[in-house]
Amino acid sequence: MEFHINPDSTERMDDSGATRKPTIRVVNDNDCNLKLVSYLLEFDGYRVVTATTAGQAQAILEHSSPELILMDIRLPGMDGLTLTRKLKSDDRTRHIIIVALTASAMKGDELTALATGCDGYLSKPVDTRKLPR
Repeated sequence: MEFHINPDSTERMDDSGATRKPTIRVVNDNDCNLKLVSYLLEFDGYRVVTATTAGQAQAILEHSSPELILMDIRLPGMDGLTLTRKLKSDDRTRHIIIVALTASAMKGDELTALATGCDGYLSKPVDTRKLPR
């Protein structure tokens, strides 16, 4: 499963009038995974905002809304599926595309993530060809 964000339909103008690629929120408690995914997305020109817990991601969402969230499922405290349910039940955030990015690759995990409200599912280790382009 590949995710493509069409830059023609999603580029935004900033306050200076310059266009920018979409913002992607990466929520992951593993520092190596967080850095790798962030680096690859930034290299492709995306603005990346990171969070290491669901609570931190939720707090950041009070001030800014990304076009896409790459959500780890297993997070300390509130897990990624619980946050996904909350975001998809809120009128202010239900439009955000949420893709589960997880090491949970057991049979049924993808269906669980999709049933919870995730719009897609990517398993780790990260296949860089499947990240947004």
